[in-house]
Amino acid sequence: MVVASGSTGTVRAHGNSGDLQLARPVEPVCMPGNGDTADVSGEDERFRMMRTFLSDRILKATRVVYSALIERNPDLIRDRKHHLKTYRQCCSGKDLVDWLMKLNKCLQSRSQAVGMWQVLVDEGIIVHVKQELNFHDKHTQFYRFLDSEFGLNHLTNEKDALNHTANENLYLKHTTNEKDQSDEELQEGLLLLLQMGPDALLTMILRKCPSQRSAEDLEVIYEELLHVRKELAAVLVFESHAKAGTVLFSQGDKGTSWYIIWKGSVNVITHGKGLVTTLHEGEDFGQLALVNDAPRAATIILREDNCHFLRVDKQDFIRILKDVEANTVRLEEHGKAVLVLEKAESTNQGGTGNISKYTVMSGTPEKILEHLLETVKLDTNGNDAIDPCVSDFLLTHRCTYHAEPSEGSELEKAAYALNTKQKIVKLIGQWVALFGQILKDDPIAVDFLETLRKEVTGDSRLSSMLREQLRDRRRTRVLENGVESLTRFDWFSSCEEPVGKCLPIRSQDKVLYEIFRPDHTSVTLMLPVNASVQEVMSSLVNPGGDHVLVKMNSMGDRTQLKLDTTAVYTSLGLNERLFLCTASQVEQLTPLKEQQGPDQSTMDTLEQMCSKDIASQLTNYDWELFTAMHEVELVYYIFGRHKFPGATTANLERFVHRFNEVQYWVVTEVCLCTDLVKRAMLLKKFIKMAVVLKEQKNLNSFFAVMFGLSNSAVQRLNKTWEVRSAGDNDLHFDYRL
Repeated sequence: MVVASGSTGTVRAHGNSGDLQLARPVEPVCMPGNGDTADVSGEDERFRMMRTFLSDRILKATRVVYSALIERNPDLIRDRKHHLKTYRQCCSGKDLVDWLMKLNKCLQSRSQAVGMWQVLVDEGIIVHVKQELNFHDKHTQFYRFLDSEFGLNHLTNEKDALNHTANENLYLKHTTNEKDQSDEELQEGLLLLLQMGPDALLTMILRKCPSQRSAEDLEVIYEELLHVRKELAAVLVFESHAKAGTVLFSQGDKGTSWYIIWKGSVNVITHGKGLVTTLHEGEDFGQLALVNDAPRAATIILREDNCHFLRVDKQDFIRILKDVEANTVRLEEHGKAVLVLEKAESTNQGGTGNISKYTVMSGTPEKILEHLLETVKLDTNGNDAIDPCVSDFLLTHRCTYHAEPSEGSELEKAAYALNTKQKIVKLIGQWVALFGQILKDDPIAVDFLETLRKEVTGDSRLSSMLREQLRDRRRTRVLENGVESLTRFDWFSSCEEPVGKCLPIRSQDKVLYEIFRPDHTSVTLMLPVNASVQEVMSSLVNPGGDHVLVKMNSMGDRTQLKLDTTAVYTSLGLNERLFLCTASQVEQLTPLKEQQGPDQSTMDTLEQMCSKDIASQLTNYDWELFTAMHEVELVYYIFGRHKFPGATTANLERFVHRFNEVQYWVVTEVCLCTDLVKRAMLLKKFIKMAVVLKEQKNLNSFFAVMFGLSNSAVQRLNKTWEVRSAGDNDLHFDYRL
């Protein structure tokens, strides 16, 4: 395994299964530095075009090989049985390798043939019957060709043509030129697959667990390691330093090289933490800054005299990295992994193509925050999209980040301190933009932002940067006298409330609670959305009694709520109601008549409305509910609302409630319609409605309608489904799949 180290500790490069990914990637990594964005975009576009060109060539080669297979050995593709299960129209891995070995006499080993078939597996042209990623040279492993190009219909037509020709004793005679051309195309296709086979074979081997690799697999990996060593040997530069205490580079410097310790040792030091770790002979450092195109995250100081290093400059490092791509980069401190980065594709701002960069997968909260601050770009404005990695950290920081802020060190340089402050202010601006009006309901957050505003206002360098960041947001905001404010800024200037009938429910808002008594009379009162059961009962009855609050559904199932349960009203199910009674009356409670649902269908009203109009109304209302919901409510819901004081998930629960409402509305309307013909027309209307909803990309109501049509009560209406046209039924069946 190749071991490297980042600017603040040891880094190990891993592949998909935990091992170094040495195979040359299909799409190379492009890591733009300052001032070379255009070059990277052009280079990425060239690689994308080359990738498309190669895919087309591989598909063309496969067609030629497939035609040869059907013409010479059509029986290789047939139904096969294994473990009492039949797999239709497939080939075994061993048969494919045997056939290819006979077809191409240049193959020296079966592993070469396996690599050629692996190319087609990677391209998705042939697929394992169990969707496995590796090609296996075994009798019990079965593969099929791509349905769209080499499907069962195509295969049947080929065989029928051959059988028909045989039965009629008609033989297709090619001219000499045509036969030579066909053989030439076959050899070209085999040559292309033979050239691409080694990389595909290596990738397949690296996917295996180390314990499952054969001696032949290890030999393939070793050969690739020799290739990597040769690439490194061509660019290594020797560098030596005589005195201990020499600073090789400082935290905040631009990353220009990757270092391997040939002799001696170095100390890794960061601001605020001091000595983080010590690196010795054979270890290396400096990779992380090159991978992320970020400043150095630590200071490297020689620990002893006469230290020797092998240096690889950034340009050569990036070039080799494109050939020997690491999917995962791991940063360690004191022997423990504190940050794990993984390669991911991202779209250029111009939308011209994708570039590869490394994004955070896991790590300690402190190290993730440190990494985000290092990679913050100060030259972006407030209208730029927030990096998904930053959004994830900001949304979940309350779940993970409980560390006390570091007080820093007196030895920090003024330039480093200013740069860090600017990045913190930038990150806070993104935090406010992401959370928006929710922060206004948090008094701690409001106090923090006001304190930070005063600090920023007192520093001209920070205030000018923040005013520049907020300038575009505040461009149309003027005072009542028409003069724009230039000195005071508002953190929430770009945070607008959604326009619509459904306004967001905040944690401090009051909602209407409807509480029923055992005799089905009700009382309504306004209470905070997060009110506890104790608070609800205290507003209705005197404390100290034996009253309880019960939640009951239409089936009569009762649940007695605990006193510390909060936000019970917004979390009620579709047909659930709240009842206040004494402990002795709980078993006597009965559902309300309204909980049993309507008695009559509204088919007459629905007949007067077209499916498109109904779908549009559903979409408009769904959009209002969706925009009123904040993504952080999903975090609260998953981790538990009780873990976040003052948090509410009322908007999310309202959105889920709407889904159930639409689903059971469909079931109710269909089942209440007594006329067979009208019921069939109603089914058709709902199916058309689902089509329109899908076209409008309203998957919430689309799936709600489809779930309603798939309900067992609707599916049992066999006569109704028989009346419907076959086209509507097929469409409904396709959507269900």
